[in-house]
Amino acid sequence: MPDLTEGIAAPDFTLPLDDGSTFQLSAERSHPVVLYFYPQDDTTGCRNENIEFSELASAFAALGARLVGISPDSLDSHSKVRKKYNLQVPLAADPDHLAIEPFGLWKLKKLYGREFMGLIRTSFIIGADGRVARIIRATRVLGHAQNVLEALEAQLAITPPK
Repeated sequence: MPDLTEGIAAPDFTLPLDDGSTFQLSAERSHPVVLYFYPQDDTTGCRNENIEFSELASAFAALGARLVGISPDSLDSHSKVRKKYNLQVPLAADPDHLAIEPFGLWKLKKLYGREFMGLIRTSFIIGADGRVARIIRATRVLGHAQNVLEALEAQLAITPPK
């Protein structure tokens, strides 16, 4: 799947959330949505990312944005990590890559000379119109959530919600 670009319609998907509800992207058209994709529950980087987004969850909500974390882990894994770290962000389970692949995030990775398929840590701001407003690659985990919040603030200054 080719990489998404800013300005195009975001691929629609429906995924289960760790609180027992379901998240469907197209049902969120009245406000911006922030999706952050991360590789694996309870690894150091992913734990830090989830905690940082959780600490900023109220700031995203104050801007009218729905915030959702997505990984290929199971609902059971999400529930355990949410409880363990008191996370405030709903986590969507995508073991079948229903969102991960259409968003172009399942790619060949290299680590210590070993090649494998994996998720590329990336966040997306989806505008109230359902279009990809911003794509933010996580080049560093620490501070990524703050970078996404600032990008959302800048995006809303350009195109305020209706």
